[in-house]
Amino acid sequence: MKQVLASSWALLLGMMLLMVGNGLQGSLLGIRGGDAEFSTFQMSIVMSAYFVGFLGGSRLAPEMIRRVGHVRVFAALGSLISAVLILYPVLVDPISWTVGRVIIGFCFSGVYVTAESWLNNSADNENRGQALSAYMLVQMTGIVVAQGLLLVPDPSGYLLFILPSIFVSLAFAPILLSISPTPAFDAAKPMTLKQLIATSPLGCAGMFLLGGVFSAQFGMAAVFATLVGLSLGQISIFISTIYVGALVLQYPIGWISDRMDRRKLILAVSFAGGIGAMIGFIFTGYFPALLVAAFIIGGMSNPLYALLIAYTNDFLEHEDMAAASGGLIFINGIGAIAGPLITGWMMGVIGPRGFFLFVAILLFALAAYGAYRMTQRSVSTEVDDTTSYAPIFPSSSPVAVEVAQEYYIETALEDEAEDAETRL
Repeated sequence: MKQVLASSWALLLGMMLLMVGNGLQGSLLGIRGGDAEFSTFQMSIVMSAYFVGFLGGSRLAPEMIRRVGHVRVFAALGSLISAVLILYPVLVDPISWTVGRVIIGFCFSGVYVTAESWLNNSADNENRGQALSAYMLVQMTGIVVAQGLLLVPDPSGYLLFILPSIFVSLAFAPILLSISPTPAFDAAKPMTLKQLIATSPLGCAGMFLLGGVFSAQFGMAAVFATLVGLSLGQISIFISTIYVGALVLQYPIGWISDRMDRRKLILAVSFAGGIGAMIGFIFTGYFPALLVAAFIIGGMSNPLYALLIAYTNDFLEHEDMAAASGGLIFINGIGAIAGPLITGWMMGVIGPRGFFLFVAILLFALAAYGAYRMTQRSVSTEVDDTTSYAPIFPSSSPVAVEVAQEYYIETALEDEAEDAETRL
């Protein structure tokens, strides 16, 4: 880990500042949208727009990088992010915010692709897993820190919009001033969706459902908290608890996943997350119960992302793992676009508690489908033959997923070499 920090500290610091800016603007819009009397459905469209842009950026950013280079893409997209963040309080209407969120999502996706390719270039076979862990840690830390900034006094109504713009602008300084020569960029050609679904129906269905769960957390948690009348301090703690749960439980779940049938773990983790969501649904008016629900939902749903990728890899040849990442991200992105829209509709029909009901339905559906798949594919991959779990956050770009896939491949090849030496 010391080697990773020594070689990538500037990149990791810059990414943390970017996550502070991104995490703050998402929560802030949820709160200020309520103050501006936007309807729940209007806010759901605003929040969904981010994932439309993010999915588009993940598809187009690699080509942009190949045409004009990492540094130009990084600087241009960063400038757009800062500009949009400052325009939010000036153009306070749902259409402007929706357009802004599409641009923000597109730009952040491109920035992540660029930064993560630099991270991969600075890592090697010995420390790639540690680099992924450090990257996930700074992502989570940035989002949690962002929630604390919601408590900064903002009498003018502009300061909290300016702060994320400042953090995003500052993020580029350590990255651009310290990065060594830019890496070559060559995204893997994705598998067809038909091939991917045939290979792992549970992995694909899970990524789709999980896209809805994550986007509801990232986009609608602040909207829910505002509608139920939580104070700014309570909103900050509530949203932070989701990501603290994700950070605390990521490694225990990953450790367990390498030692048991992953289908059973997917079923158990999904069901536990659904129970956590039902706690929030039933005890919406009791703040401590909301924190318990937030911790369980975040702690169960976020590790599921990496768990589903690892499970899908168990049925792929080494040469197909990187190719599968594009399809998995696309499926997850479609679910993420739909998530806030359906959440907003449910919150409009049954009230704010629809937020938790939507999350519960998706997680219980994943658990049920996992149980069904166990009846269709009776023999799962033997534990000794499974790929290693690598921590990765759902907001990561295709490059981070491909980095994780490289780690899976390298670990699998090392295990095969050790087995061959043992047999000799």
